[in-house]
Amino acid sequence: MRYLTEAFVVGALKRGRPVEQFLGPIGTPGRPGVTYVEVRPAKASYEVYVHTVEDVGHDRFFDLVEFPPFDADEDEEEFGRLVATAEDPSTALTAAKETTGAVPGRWVNESMVQDEYADFVRAGRPADQSPDGLPWPSREAHG
Repeated sequence: MRYLTEAFVVGALKRGRPVEQFLGPIGTPGRPGVTYVEVRPAKASYEVYVHTVEDVGHDRFFDLVEFPPFDADEDEEEFGRLVATAEDPSTALTAAKETTGAVPGRWVNESMVQDEYADFVRAGRPADQSPDGLPWPSREAHG
C-alpha cells in the first residue's frame, strides 16, 4: 500500500517523519517541470513546502531532490518554498490542501514521491490526469 490513511499521515508527522504528495506536471512542453508538496515537522510546528523542479528524469532517474529548481530565480534547491506553517498535523494537511491542491488519500512517506514520479514518467507524462486515472490537483491552488 503506497498511500497513507489520514491516521498514518498524522502519526508519521507526530513521530517527526515528513510526508509528501506528487502534484503533477507544470510548465510547457518546451520547458516541462513537476511539482510536489511536503509537510515537514519543525521544532514546535509543521511546515508545508512546495517543490517545483525541472522535469529532467528518465526511465532510470527519478530522484526529484536531485532535479534543478524550475525557477532559477528561486533558491529552493534544498528546501522548496515554504507556503504554510501550522501548530498541528491536521491543520498542516488542511493548509497543504488549500495552498497546493493536495488531496487526502494521496500522501506518501518521505522519498516515496519518487515512485509517484516514476509512475508518471512510465505512463508517458500525462498532462490531464495521474497514471491511475485521477485528475491532477487544482492548478489554481498552486500554479
